Amino acid sequence: MKPEDDHTDSRIAELRGEIDEIDETILDLVNRRLGLALAIGKAKAEKGAQVLDNAREMAVLKRLTGLNSGLLSKHALHQIFRQVMAASRELQKAHRVSYLGPEATFTHLAAMSHFGHTVSYVPQGSIRDVFREVEKGSCHYGVVPVENSMEGSVNDTLDLLFESELKICAERYQLISHDLLAKRGTLKDIREVCSHPQAFAQCRQWLRKYLPDVALRECNSTAHAAQSASEKPGSAAIASNEAATLYNLEVVASRIEDAARNTTRFLIIGQDATHQTGNDKTSVMFVTSHIPGALYKVLKPIADAGVNMLKLESRPTKHRNWSYFFLVDIEGHVADSPVEGTVADMGALCLYLKVIGSYPKDEER
Repeated sequence: MKPEDDHTDSRIAELRGEIDEIDETILDLVNRRLGLALAIGKAKAEKGAQVLDNAREMAVLKRLTGLNSGLLSKHALHQIFRQVMAASRELQKAHRVSYLGPEATFTHLAAMSHFGHTVSYVPQGSIRDVFREVEKGSCHYGVVPVENSMEGSVNDTLDLLFESELKICAERYQLISHDLLAKRGTLKDIREVCSHPQAFAQCRQWLRKYLPDVALRECNSTAHAAQSASEKPGSAAIASNEAATLYNLEVVASRIEDAARNTTRFLIIGQDATHQTGNDKTSVMFVTSHIPGALYKVLKPIADAGVNMLKLESRPTKHRNWSYFFLVDIEGHVADSPVEGTVADMGALCLYLKVIGSYPKDEER
């Protein structure tokens, strides 16, 4: 061994020793932080307050991002501290989170991205089941898809928000990347592809080009599709890369979605109201009179107050033909004076209006 090799080995050992010391310090500080979180949890229990405080967690991440001047990326910083905060919540109270399952759906991935890995995840067979579990108190929160950047809104979620008394507590944007999965890794062996209708729509051009004559079978979720493909020879699934590992499948083709930056917005639903963060969004549902100019009149207070409207959508009420409810997203929290006044003015012009949530805006990916 050359003398310079001895010097290099010695230097590596020295640096690793410093890392070990830093790790011990980090471990001590994390445990101290958890101790404080536990004390806060006890105080919340005495007060009867909810454990999850999305506004506080968003404020913490924003503050730390502003303080960060080192090598740590924003994404990595958020990942680390989301896990620390998830561990804090676990100490305060064990959370159960309902989501559109089974494991490895994109809803599951979005839920883990938001809540971390320390909560108890409860898969459901449909979006309605997610709502039902939260409504009856079996789960603290639910996670459901609401819109995709390429295919638009998830109507089941919109309809259930209209029916339910649950609130939107937070939102989460999740990049969607689809893989074609099968037991054997060749296209020529595939006679059937199964997936969720949204996934088929997002991969339509790829399927026409590479598998034009293969039968397509719809499933409740991309993970159900992967599970089915693992049990049926000649069948493939469009699903997440994580589903390949879970269901012991091979990736026949990766990133088969037709458009880059394919993103789905997910909602975290629950019983809790969320405090202001200074970077919020308010979602309102309303029904207008069936007369000319009714919608214009209801939306006019938004423009008059200078409030930014982010989204407007309509859905049939299903109570009578050609009757619709509208969903509007606006910038700001309902406790902010401009938004509070705007919503009050809108309500005076509607047959029905309800605020379904004021919550922190997530950063679009």
